[in-house]
Amino acid sequence: MRRQTRPATMTDKLIAGLQTALTRPAPAPASSDYDLNPGTMLPANRVLRPAAVLVGVRASPGGAELVLTKRASHLRHHPGQIAFPGGGQDAGDADLAATALREAEEEIGLPRAAARIIGTLPAHETVTGYTVTPILAEITQPFTPSPDPGEVAEVFSVPLAHLLDPARFRIERRIWRGTWRRYYVVPWGPYYIWGATARILRGLADRVGP
Repeated sequence: MRRQTRPATMTDKLIAGLQTALTRPAPAPASSDYDLNPGTMLPANRVLRPAAVLVGVRASPGGAELVLTKRASHLRHHPGQIAFPGGGQDAGDADLAATALREAEEEIGLPRAAARIIGTLPAHETVTGYTVTPILAEITQPFTPSPDPGEVAEVFSVPLAHLLDPARFRIERRIWRGTWRRYYVVPWGPYYIWGATARILRGLADRVGP
């Protein structure tokens, strides 16, 4: 008897598109918090700490969506901001993918076995001295988020199609350390997604294309 295959869903097609984008011959450039501020002079001998974040995509009745967090308001760095689950690499992490999976499990309760790695996005340098490697993954099993109250105030999802549309992004600016700093934003409902998170997402949107 011929085995029947499940018809491809829009989520399947979006994830396949992500996989294809990551295997294109032209390498995507690294990014940084300074991309829109070309006059910034950075020390050539600066030491950046390695970190990783999980760019987790999952299926939903409305289509593919991406999981994000709202950071706790008492944190020292970026309190209350929208972020991917992730953090600094530990000595016990086998690689940066392991870092992203560990941090996602600790921050939002995502079991490591529930995420299938799709690929690695270009590294991103932050103003806080990290070089962050985004690990793109498909969340293959249903899970109920369990945010760590010490780090995460909320876990929510945004339609992937919204974040892959460059037209949804805009550039804003504010005074930072006495000078204007420009950055990407990609708002969704009540969530103001900006800074490094928006820059990484904009790079993904540019990579995937229309």
